[in-house]
Amino acid sequence: MATAAPTADSPRERILETAAALFYAHGIHAVGVDLIIARAEVAKASFYKHFPSKQDLIVAILSRRGEAWRQGLAESVRERCADPALRPLAVFDALGERFGQGDFRGCMFINSMVELADRGHAGHAVADDHKRRVTAYLRGLLEQAGVDPAAALAEQYMLLIDGAIVTALRIGSAAPAASARAIAERLLQHALSPGRGRRKAARPGSS
Repeated sequence: MATAAPTADSPRERILETAAALFYAHGIHAVGVDLIIARAEVAKASFYKHFPSKQDLIVAILSRRGEAWRQGLAESVRERCADPALRPLAVFDALGERFGQGDFRGCMFINSMVELADRGHAGHAVADDHKRRVTAYLRGLLEQAGVDPAAALAEQYMLLIDGAIVTALRIGSAAPAASARAIAERLLQHALSPGRGRRKAARPGSS
C-alpha cells in the first residue's frame, strides 16, 4: 500500500519549512535543533523520528530546495522568453528579480558549502550536486541556442551566476544580475560568431 504524502501541516513539513527559513536567515551553525523544535511546535521525539540527526535535516532541506530552485528557474526562463536563442540570457533576468526581493540572503547552497567546508559532509555534497545540475541546465540552454560545444560556456555562466549572487548580497542591489548578463551576452555572441557556432545570437528585445 502506498504511503500517504505528508500534509502541509504535518510535523515533518513544519520542521522542514521552519528549519529551511532559519538556516537561510541565520546560517546552519547558528541554528540549533532545540530552536527548530520550538519554532516548528513539534515534540523532540517527533523531530528525531523524522530526522535522526541535524545532518539528515540539512540534507533533506538542501535536496528539496535544490529541486524547487531549479524548477523555479526553468519555469521563469520559459515564461520570460520563447526564443531559444535568448533563453541563456533570460537566466540572468530571472536572477535579477530574485536579487531585488527583500528576503534575499544570497545562495543557500553557496552559504551551506561555506559553513560545511568539509567536503565529506553529506550536506556539502548535496549543495555541490545542485550546482552541477544547474550547470547541466545551462549547458542544455546553450545547446538549444546553437552553441556547440556548450560545456565550457556553461561553466563560465555558472561562474557569472555565483559571482552575481555573492556581489548582490554584498552590495544589497540587483544590479550585478544586469552586469553578469552583459558579460554573458558577449560570451554568447563570441561562441556563436562565424566559425565558432551554428548561428548568431539574437539581439536583446528582438523576440
